[in-house]
Amino acid sequence: PLTPYSPINYPLDSTKSPFADRRVARALHACMELPGQELFHYVGSNGARHAISSHDVNDYLRSITGAEFTAKDYRTWAGSVLALEALRPQKFKSATEAKRLLAATIKTVAARLRNTPAVCRKCYIHPMVIDTYIGGGLHAVTHAPPRRHLTAEESTLLRFLGKQKARLRQ
Repeated sequence: PLTPYSPINYPLDSTKSPFADRRVARALHACMELPGQELFHYVGSNGARHAISSHDVNDYLRSITGAEFTAKDYRTWAGSVLALEALRPQKFKSATEAKRLLAATIKTVAARLRNTPAVCRKCYIHPMVIDTYIGGGLHAVTHAPPRRHLTAEESTLLRFLGKQKARLRQ
């Protein structure tokens, strides 16, 4: 039986459940719905249980990347990739329609990130994606091929942001 301290190896970069057993997947999903910041624990060399905090995760990310990255950066990357891919093909005929489509997309991205649409828009979607969409220019962004360690969707976002940054410097 699954207990609160059962060992679970869950790939952090996966959006799909790696568990073939639906009971385990449901149990993990239920745990993710619990309030608080201390869902996961580890057993130290002395046998004591220790909570894994967001501070621990961010320290780990900084140590393996050698840069000032946090979990929020990864969530912003994921939210921006999802939003760009959803908004890029959408065309609209009026500002009202653009706002409606944008709101629906943000709601979908927020659900994937397990957050509210307001927080998602403010914190997890790059403002250039939103501004370029509202300005009618996102449909012109072409799909980029995958690059080393990046999916095609991530490569598309990276190229898009690079071009936007270059435009701002001009």
